[in-house]
Amino acid sequence: MKTRDMLPIAQIMALADQRSPVRRGDVWLVGAGPGDTELLTLKALRVIRQADVVVFDRLVSAAVLALAPDTALRIDVGKSPRNHRLEQHEINMLLVDLALAGHRVVRLKGGDPFIFGRGGEEMACCQQKGIVCNVVPGITAAMGCAAASGIPLTHRNLAQSVRFVTGHGPEGEPDVDWSVLAAARQTLVFYMGIANSPVISQRLIAHGLPGSTPVAVIERGTQPQQRVLVGTLDALGKIVAEEQVESPALVIIGEVVGMYRPIAELPEKIFPQMGRSEPALPVSLKWPAKMDSISVILESSYDHIWHARDGHNS
Repeated sequence: MKTRDMLPIAQIMALADQRSPVRRGDVWLVGAGPGDTELLTLKALRVIRQADVVVFDRLVSAAVLALAPDTALRIDVGKSPRNHRLEQHEINMLLVDLALAGHRVVRLKGGDPFIFGRGGEEMACCQQKGIVCNVVPGITAAMGCAAASGIPLTHRNLAQSVRFVTGHGPEGEPDVDWSVLAAARQTLVFYMGIANSPVISQRLIAHGLPGSTPVAVIERGTQPQQRVLVGTLDALGKIVAEEQVESPALVIIGEVVGMYRPIAELPEKIFPQMGRSEPALPVSLKWPAKMDSISVILESSYDHIWHARDGHNS
């Protein structure tokens, strides 16, 4: 697409307002993503900027909240273990009452509203009361944290499927089919599973998953404070305890974790300028005299040569 044909962001927003306006009396369930503000979608940004009231969760960052108008009322309904400001049914009715009062209501949730975010319950309550409920998807923690850590959730040779699993159930321990989760060639991602990590490890091993299966615990994924701890399934509980892992954190289990490489361990010749203040390309560029032909030699462990002439690869 030519540059002149590309719509500037302001025009995209204006057209979106015509197609899907943020109306008074409506509720918007908006996914705020996994933590990094840049991972917020344009649609989420557009809706947040027009909010009269923002009802937000504990995992929504201050930077995302700051995108709402200064005049918007902000209501914290965040939940932490054994500390709920409001019960879920109270949150449901709060959204209804705010919408019936004629406000533009944004229900802001970390990750995606429909993946362990109880967005389905909130939407159903609004619909039962005759209130229009719109949903703006967000990048869920599993996808964001895996990408930020360089761990592919699926891989042709390692994992043919991926499962997102809640790490706790109504009675504490996850109410899941452990035999299904222990099957080979899949990736498991446990949300809210830090407290139950010893149980998760024990149940999976008891149902046949090898204790040597690689695991990663990702704390504050996609954020500057991100921490990635890797080990094996039989040591999962020990890793969490000894490293004093705190929420928000999730657990990835499967052979794909073996592909994780800390930046410090990457070959220096691929990133020769890593750590310096000025930006540097991770390649050696050799510019020919004639600019209509560019040869780029990648001095990497792959000894791969890419040649481009007049915009075509060969």
